[in-house]
Amino acid sequence: GWDADGKGPCVWDTFTHQGGERVFKNQTGDVACGSYTLWEEDLKCIKQLGLTHYRFSLSWSRLLPDGTTGFINQKGIDYYNKIIDDLLTNGVTPIVTLYHFDLPQALEDQGGWLSEAIIESFDKYARFCFSTFGDRVKQWITINEPNIFAVMAYEFGVFPPGVPHVGTKAYQAAHNLIKAHARSWHSYDSLFRKEQKGMVSLSVFAGWVEPADPSSVSDQEAVKRAMAFQLDFFAKPIFIDGDYPEVVKSQVALMSKKQGYSSSRLPEFTEEEKRMIKGTADFFAVQYYTTRLVKNQENKKGELGLLQDVEVEVFPDPSWISLNWVCVVPWGIRKLLKYIKDTYNNPVIYITENGFPQGDPTSFDDTQRWEYFRQTFQELFKESVNFISSNIVLLVTPFIQWNSFHI
Repeated sequence: GWDADGKGPCVWDTFTHQGGERVFKNQTGDVACGSYTLWEEDLKCIKQLGLTHYRFSLSWSRLLPDGTTGFINQKGIDYYNKIIDDLLTNGVTPIVTLYHFDLPQALEDQGGWLSEAIIESFDKYARFCFSTFGDRVKQWITINEPNIFAVMAYEFGVFPPGVPHVGTKAYQAAHNLIKAHARSWHSYDSLFRKEQKGMVSLSVFAGWVEPADPSSVSDQEAVKRAMAFQLDFFAKPIFIDGDYPEVVKSQVALMSKKQGYSSSRLPEFTEEEKRMIKGTADFFAVQYYTTRLVKNQENKKGELGLLQDVEVEVFPDPSWISLNWVCVVPWGIRKLLKYIKDTYNNPVIYITENGFPQGDPTSFDDTQRWEYFRQTFQELFKESVNFISSNIVLLVTPFIQWNSFHI
């Protein structure tokens, strides 16, 4: 349904239709899983599985074709109203994500996430969604995996808009993503919470990391830097004090100085912005798939790049079972949850994505995936007494990934 019923183009439509080496076999998202036309079939599966929660993403450009409330697409509203109402009728709680990497192309043409204007645009879109669907939706995710999006889109250029800006623009985009989330949280808090009584957060991707050499102090420090740049970069400003981790600020500043920059490549929050960002999440939403080993790797040449700023080498243990980029490391999720519990003052945690990819072609004999989930739940239950007594609620949403991950 990429162009059905008044939907405007998003950056993924533009990106995939351009084809070329960046797009696997010149495939597009024009049909994909076909949920726009197969919702009734999806609902049958939801009921058959006995799901209690169903997370889905709104398409910004389906609701607001040019990204603004100047033109509202009623057919888009009708489509999502039906999904929400059908779920509630069948006793299923909707968890709704506002933004899942698919910026309206009209807003990208105006600078997208590299422009501060996007903060206001996102807030207006969020308020529109809260107003339209918030009487029934009580759990909101503002932005899906902003840490992955910023890096893949602006550091490596393999997500739209597809132009890499090594070592610079990923930080700029991340800065605006954090402020956009915070602004929309405040809009909900001041305009809608009292009546709608919902919750708002953002979902952050986090793999667990272990030192390649547990006895190496430098590898142990590398692990701390890896967690700071991956998870704490977004979580600390929102859950703790409104600002980036100190190690992130010092690393980027040091590397920037070596490279001849007059100031750090990492933007700074003003004191007012820090106050605005702090505390803007009602629960901790995390997405875990896998674990990696980390080794210290000093950036002696002062090379430009985000990984070079972190000064780490990241790799899997060759003994781990893996498919594509996902290694089966069930104990990683237990260690990650404990890290979040200890670091972020025992928040309520939702695991909003978790899963194991299928090979291509797919098979109904998915023993590997079944075993992945079995082991994952075992690890969660090992610490269940500690987690429950610490008031951490775990909602695991098994997420079936695309058949093949290709960059």
